[in-house]
Amino acid sequence: MDERTARAWREIDLEAVAHNANTLQSALAPGCGLMAVVKADAYGHGALPIARRLEREGVAAFAVACLEEGAALRRGGIGGEILVLGCTSPQMAPSLARWDLTQTVADEAHGLALSSQGVPLRVHLALDTGMRRLGVPAGDREAIARLCALPNLDIRGVFSHLCVSDSPLPEDRRYTLDQLSLFYDTLRWMKTRSLPVGETHIQASYGILNLPPQPCRWARAGIALYGVGSAPPRPSRLPLRPVLSLRARLATVRSLAAGEGAGYGLAFRPDTPRRLGVVTIGYADGLPRDLPQRGGQVLLRGRRCPMVGRMCMDQLLVDVTGVPASTPGDVVTLLGRDGGAEITAEEIAAICGTITNELLSRLGSRLPLVTRNG
Repeated sequence: MDERTARAWREIDLEAVAHNANTLQSALAPGCGLMAVVKADAYGHGALPIARRLEREGVAAFAVACLEEGAALRRGGIGGEILVLGCTSPQMAPSLARWDLTQTVADEAHGLALSSQGVPLRVHLALDTGMRRLGVPAGDREAIARLCALPNLDIRGVFSHLCVSDSPLPEDRRYTLDQLSLFYDTLRWMKTRSLPVGETHIQASYGILNLPPQPCRWARAGIALYGVGSAPPRPSRLPLRPVLSLRARLATVRSLAAGEGAGYGLAFRPDTPRRLGVVTIGYADGLPRDLPQRGGQVLLRGRRCPMVGRMCMDQLLVDVTGVPASTPGDVVTLLGRDGGAEITAEEIAAICGTITNELLSRLGSRLPLVTRNG
């Protein structure tokens, strides 16, 4: 894609994602590898270009949310292990096998249903150590033993998820330690019973950032791989770099008299004359519709300009009075750097009352990808 003709686009720094992968890998225990979480189109960053660049860095395992995401990676030529973290319908067992995907066993009923399809599958067993989401309760050893005895399920790994590893609160740190203890106790018991354990993993991004290296085969890096934190402040223990910038263009610039309204509902009505820019991006591209009302800004020629009025489906209004040289065709940065100024994903997520995971993964598919440093 040529950004010179695009209305709006996602700009991906592939060297930054490679740097982040290597930085995260350096924080893991010897023998522990990085499993790159590329679900939701790699959190809005483009799953295929991200996965291809990571393969060049030696990443050999990927995690997705659903069968369709895994199949798209295979069609794109991605090798290695691809783990489906979500609960795939048992009727889709032939497709799991066709695309050589590893399926999560979400609970005992799910495992029974997968086994009953008569299709040999490679699976990882999810253990619920306290999140109460997917997984067989780690304390239910009889259920674990029954699952391990099922035909057609080749258990290649066991994993769990830490639900408060991002929190510094003492009670949350204790909860995380309890989850770890339950996980490793269960693994030890499985080994004493000669039950298959295979490749283990329990750390996600904040488990990597906030815990000592763990004695597992994989660590699942999601949001940290893209160089941002789920919420401010940005994690500082490791020198991670933001990967994504979001840019659009000024479609037109016009003068607005004092007291004159603009946009839907004429919601922007300034007290003094202003210059109004129309930017070629809107909420249909994944931006929060109320971002202007929450203080959203853009970068134009290295300067911050406030969003004003009501965001439209495909456009938004910006007060460009402070940049008198601005002209139609100028590049507008909504996320990322322009000159010495920067708007971060953490900043936008904070003013919108959400997390960067949601903000980035909502970026629409009609925003083409421009890759840098590939």
